[in-house]
Amino acid sequence: MAYEVTATRRRPQRFEDLVGQEFVAETFKNSIQSGKIAHAYLFSGPRGCGKTSTARILAKALNCEKGPAATPCGQCSACREITAGSSLDVIEIDGASNTSVNDVRQIKDEVLFPPNSCRYKIYIIDEVHMLSTSAFNALLKTIEEPPPYVIFIFATTELQKVPATIKSRCQQFNFRLVPIEKVKEQLALAAKEVGIAADDEALYWIARESTGSMRDAYTLFDQVAAFSDSEITYEKIRDKLGLVGVDRLNELFGLCVQGNASAALLRLDDYLQNGVSIEQLISNCTDYLRSLLLIKSGVSKEALLGQSSERFSKAVLDGWNSVQIERAIDIFLSLYRDIRYSLSPRYEFELAVSRLCWLSQYVSAADVKKAIDAVKPMLFKVASAKEIEVPAESVATGGVQGSVQSIAPEDVATTADSSSAQRVAASVSTASVPPAVAGDLGKPVPNGMPVFSALSESDEPYAPDDYNPGAPDDGGIPDDYGAPDGAGEASQSPFQEGGAEPPDTSSENTRNIDTGNVDTVFKALIDELSVDNAMLSGAVAKTADWKFEEGKICATIGSQFELLQLRNGASVISHFLSQIYGKTMAFEVTLKEQKVSAEQVHLPLEVQILRDTFKGSVIS
Repeated sequence: MAYEVTATRRRPQRFEDLVGQEFVAETFKNSIQSGKIAHAYLFSGPRGCGKTSTARILAKALNCEKGPAATPCGQCSACREITAGSSLDVIEIDGASNTSVNDVRQIKDEVLFPPNSCRYKIYIIDEVHMLSTSAFNALLKTIEEPPPYVIFIFATTELQKVPATIKSRCQQFNFRLVPIEKVKEQLALAAKEVGIAADDEALYWIARESTGSMRDAYTLFDQVAAFSDSEITYEKIRDKLGLVGVDRLNELFGLCVQGNASAALLRLDDYLQNGVSIEQLISNCTDYLRSLLLIKSGVSKEALLGQSSERFSKAVLDGWNSVQIERAIDIFLSLYRDIRYSLSPRYEFELAVSRLCWLSQYVSAADVKKAIDAVKPMLFKVASAKEIEVPAESVATGGVQGSVQSIAPEDVATTADSSSAQRVAASVSTASVPPAVAGDLGKPVPNGMPVFSALSESDEPYAPDDYNPGAPDDGGIPDDYGAPDGAGEASQSPFQEGGAEPPDTSSENTRNIDTGNVDTVFKALIDELSVDNAMLSGAVAKTADWKFEEGKICATIGSQFELLQLRNGASVISHFLSQIYGKTMAFEVTLKEQKVSAEQVHLPLEVQILRDTFKGSVIS
């Protein structure tokens, strides 16, 4: 007996055998049972999804000697002739070969004669979109009012090329691609029929390569079975077809995650030396990265990944986030488009691998925007703040003594006009401020707010008495600024023992806060600031070593960024504390000692803060 390919041997013979087209099958079965048969049908859809097979099944169902029946018997002479393609009353026409108007005229002459031995004369025109415009126009009247025994079935893969006048005269059925899981099931049945053992990974690979076409899947299955003897495995497919499996891709991308460019390029050379084509390798890498992105998104369905999610390297999954994997996929998609016009496809591939080796440093535009939004307030205010000065002797000891921010009532004019702002700004030393920043010092400050600076021993503290909470955009506080009643204790007290006793709280202005309990005051301050100034509240929460001294509260902070925030918001804090205790209270904050190098000490303040905010490093 002559060899029969799997696609022909397993062609559907009943509506129940159609895979992935359940809607079409159920519609036709119901139409036949109810006797509602149209005179023209238009089947559209991708290749190999069952359009021509459905047309033949419909012809058998209508012409079966035991029918019309939703399930043809397959044994009568009409069914056997239609299956063999020898029926005189079921005419299959290749639209690509019979495109002229003369071919359509022949059909018009033939439909005048009733069927020879069957119930219906059925014309199946495949690739109908290939007919010429004149042929379509000549066919219009015939398909609109054909004889009662004539049925037209058109099939096409390009529905957009079929004129609207034809579409409006036909019942349209859109065939869909077959799901990969169902393709894999049919392949497993086909392998069982011929006595071939096949592992699931190999069948999933064939199903994915078929892209939803059953005919493509059966054709590829026959090719794989030809060189696999009696057992189909993914390893055989990989070796024979020149694929790079997931294990090898784990090695290549693992080196890229580590940033080892030399080893990654050498591994790429090994793959290319083994005969793997660049186009195939790009496709494999793109599929691999797509699977990584799906796993990152919580998808572990084996039909989508092509293999078990456990086979993918955990080091690669942990080394890159979703945004970086998306960037890698974009690199390979662009690479595939570029290699056809490239001087050397290999050079393009090596460049892509080199880029992957620093992909861990890639930051998306969204992350950059978030960082800029976070640092923007600091950048606007840093021009009015004096750079933190580090004594030279502190470098030798390996530590940095931070600046002190002091706010007291004696240093502020009673008005917030530009002259007072200029006076305060002029008192700031510009020796340690970069030229671009120093040029702005001494200018009137918007809204009459003074310039807050780190104070030296000779500086006068700044008072909150003239603080203007009504000024627009000044981050002010309302007149009834205070902590809510019943504020709970802080989970961890920042106050250190040994300081002076808290100030006298007998004033009438004392708020309903237990000022004798430093924990309560600390918690009330954080709660009050968190309403309108969450960033300042967070900075206060990070302070430590609080202690009372005469007319002020002293604290320490470990970050320059938080120090700058506290320095700019010290008037708000002092104003709140003064209202609680009924007398003027200043707030001083000092930077904790930190181990820094001599090179870091000489960096401008703006550079240090930007470096820390964006987690970067300064290079010479």
